[in-house]
Amino acid sequence: MHSPYVRHLGALPSATGGIARLACAKLKNAKVEPEPLLKKAGLTLSQIDDQNFRLKVRDQIRFLNLAAGALQDNLLGFHLAQSMDLRELGLLYYVLASSEMLSEALQRGAHYSSIVNEGIALKYIEGADACMTFAYVGVSRHFDQHQIEFWMVALVRICRQLSGLRVVPTRVRLTHRRYNIGSEFAEFFGGDLEFGAAIDEMVFATAVRQMPVVSADPYLNKILIAYCEEALSLRPKGSGSIRSDVENAIVPLLPHGKARACEVARRLGVSQRTFVRPLSLEGLTFSEVLERLRSDLAKRYLADGDLSISQIAWLLGYQEVSALTHAFKRWTGKTPREARLQAAS
Repeated sequence: MHSPYVRHLGALPSATGGIARLACAKLKNAKVEPEPLLKKAGLTLSQIDDQNFRLKVRDQIRFLNLAAGALQDNLLGFHLAQSMDLRELGLLYYVLASSEMLSEALQRGAHYSSIVNEGIALKYIEGADACMTFAYVGVSRHFDQHQIEFWMVALVRICRQLSGLRVVPTRVRLTHRRYNIGSEFAEFFGGDLEFGAAIDEMVFATAVRQMPVVSADPYLNKILIAYCEEALSLRPKGSGSIRSDVENAIVPLLPHGKARACEVARRLGVSQRTFVRPLSLEGLTFSEVLERLRSDLAKRYLADGDLSISQIAWLLGYQEVSALTHAFKRWTGKTPREARLQAAS
C-alpha cells in the first residue's frame, strides 16, 4: 500500500480570496494603496476585483501579513472577521445556516470548508465535548496568523448567529505565538486561550451540540448540500508542496531540539526515505528546508519586540545565543541585535 504522503504534485492550494478582498477594502478605506502590497504578494488588483478568481492560499497569507503591517494592525484577521457580513462566506454559510442542529452545522462546516480554502483542513470531533481542529495542507503554517485567527473568529460568530445565543468556546489553542495581546481575545473567546500550542483547535461544551439552528430549513439544506458535493468533486485532490508539510512538522519540534529527519518522518507517518524522495523532486534536502525555515522564523521573531534574543534562540532550537548569532550572520551578514536595531530605526 502506498503512503498517502507520497502524492502527485498539482496546483498549489487555492481559496475564494474573501479574506484578502476584505483586507484590500480596509486598505482603501484607510487611504492606503493596495496595489504595491498585492504585487509583493504575487497578486494583482484585477484578481482581487474578480470575485470568481481563486487566489493561492500562500499568496493570500503573504498579502494579509503585508496589509497588517501597512495598517499597523497586528490583529488584522481578528478584526476583519468581527466586522464582516457572514453571508460573504457564500454557499458554505448558507449550508450551515439551513442545518437543523449546531452539531450538524459544525460537521458540514468541516466537510465543506475546502470549497472556501483548500489550505486549511477542518475536522469535527465529538466526544465529551465538541472539538474543531485546523490543519494546514500544502501551505506553511508558520507564515500565518491572520488567516487562522479570521477562521476561528468567523466560526464563533457563526455559532452565535445560528443559535441566537452568545456561544463561548471552552478552550482555544493556536500554534503561532503572541505576547501582550491585551483584552480583545479574552473578551471574544473567553479565558482559556493558549498561543504557542501544539495544535490549532477550538472546543465547545457538550450542550452546544444540541442547540437548534434558528434559521433551519431542511429542504433548502438538501439542495445546498447537493451543490456542495458537486463543488467538492470538482476540486483537485492532493495538491501542494511537500516542503510545506515538512515545515509544518518541524516547527513544533524546534524548541525541544528534536527537529531531526527521523522524528519528522515519524510525525508524518512515513519512513525517512519516503519523505526525502519527494523533497528531492523539489530540489531540496531536509537540512536545506530546516535551515531556510529557521532563517524565516528568526526574521519573524525578531520583528516581535516582546521576544528577547535568548527566547528566539530557544524557539529555533539553539542551546546558546551564540549559535543563533553565528547562524543569523551567515544568513544575513548581520547579528540578530543589529538586524533588530536596523528595523527599529
